Amino acid sequence: MIYLDNNATTPVDPEVYDAVFSSLKRDIGNPSSTHAAGLHAREAIVKGRARVAELIGCAPEEIIFTSGGTESNNLAILGTALRQAKGHIITSAIEHPSVLNACRYLESLGFAVTYAPADADGIVSVDAIRKAVRRDTLLITVMHANNETGVIQPVAEIGSIAGEQGIAFHVDAAQSVGKMPFSVADTSIRLMTLVSHKFYGPKGIGALYVRKETPLKPILFGAGHEQGLRPGTENVAGIVGIGKACQIALRDMKLRVSHTRGLRDLLYSVLQEKIPGVSLNGHVSQRLPNTLNIRIPGIRALDLIERLKDSVAASAGSACHAGKDFPSAVLKAMGLSDKEALSSIRLSVGKDNTEEEAREAAGIISLAAAALGNGQ
Repeated sequence: MIYLDNNATTPVDPEVYDAVFSSLKRDIGNPSSTHAAGLHAREAIVKGRARVAELIGCAPEEIIFTSGGTESNNLAILGTALRQAKGHIITSAIEHPSVLNACRYLESLGFAVTYAPADADGIVSVDAIRKAVRRDTLLITVMHANNETGVIQPVAEIGSIAGEQGIAFHVDAAQSVGKMPFSVADTSIRLMTLVSHKFYGPKGIGALYVRKETPLKPILFGAGHEQGLRPGTENVAGIVGIGKACQIALRDMKLRVSHTRGLRDLLYSVLQEKIPGVSLNGHVSQRLPNTLNIRIPGIRALDLIERLKDSVAASAGSACHAGKDFPSAVLKAMGLSDKEALSSIRLSVGKDNTEEEAREAAGIISLAAAALGNGQ
């Protein structure tokens, strides 16, 4: 199989695998224990935290480890809002379900939520966010890069609005951290989500950047782990894994960006040659270097994905909605019709893909699309 579904999850890097496996054998103690085994495990966490912090340009004590992106997003959003009985949150119509559903939950509790629109290129309207600000706005939460289209959002401009108004600003950077350079230094970002398995680390571990003196209420209750914000015995091997993945990303970032961008563009170029009428969803250049979301006239994406499942790994929209035959809310928010959205697929290349694979995958996809178009 040619694996082109790296926005859903990435293969674990061999260096990360070795680090995690070594930790499972070595770090046997509970990090909260005071004996030698516990202290050794605690040292592994300290090292992992420092590596995550270095990648995004913050202090190690500003990193809170979680189980992944969904928990980090929920902690940021609910942990900010539930410090008070009511208030107003601004987000966008193209966010990940872990953001949208957290906001909908807050609406059920009486909070007000504004969902800012996106334009035809998949870019959230800065002007709409500016106009949505109210006296009781307590949080703005917008993703850095869209998981379906890869489109990079104007978080610097949105952050400026939040900073000027003294509003907490959360960025879901699950899809961008590790794939492209991104730092919280000299920004208005107070909370940011990052996810290990999106950049060649293990699943089940993520982090939330919490800027110093940013008030946050825990949403899980137990002992005082992770500065009292995330109770439960730490996933030591997972923390070692995300730390190693961050170290590798920092080391290889320039090569990673140029390699994936070249493969993405090659893939699209060959698909354009082979499939009449294929077109791009999302901004032509303001997107992740690895992500290609296209619509193919005359086919249903789920039928194409089913036909490709043993040869090319791809997605019909977000992997969080895999197998569901309804139009992508993200593409609909960009103005696509149901038919256009249902004929769209996401291809996301990774650091280990090759030019040969990109060309071969384009050929396989084009043949499958032609067969479907002919009713075969």
